[in-house]
Amino acid sequence: MNARSPHHASGLIDVVGAVIARDSTVLAARRGHGRALEGMWEFPGGKVETNETHRSALEREILEELGCGITIGDHIVTTTHAYPFGAVRLSTYYAVVEQGRPRPSEHAALQWVEISRLMELNWAPADVPAVRKVISQSQASR
Repeated sequence: MNARSPHHASGLIDVVGAVIARDSTVLAARRGHGRALEGMWEFPGGKVETNETHRSALEREILEELGCGITIGDHIVTTTHAYPFGAVRLSTYYAVVEQGRPRPSEHAALQWVEISRLMELNWAPADVPAVRKVISQSQASR
């Protein structure tokens, strides 16, 4: 599969997420009322559209969802998770806010969370491997 196609031949939904870092915290987003996985926490992002790269999709999604511009850094991890509504392939990337301030438009809440406390939140299952990797990378860099 190339990075420009939103779906695998196997029917996977291709999505991207941003681990937006600030000091020793990252931004967590709580899924809104009436949405799949309502009330669970996730890294903000969304679906990759046809003819988009992961990075361009992530920049667009963060501008749409949070109203801010980001600079995307290193890829963290890509995981696949089967939900009742379909299988999702989530690719997460580190990012920093370059312009504006994150404000929720599609999420019920946004919260800056200390990396050491990330596992205290009820994460959407597809995001858990990225959460674990962020924690382990943070501990390794100390």
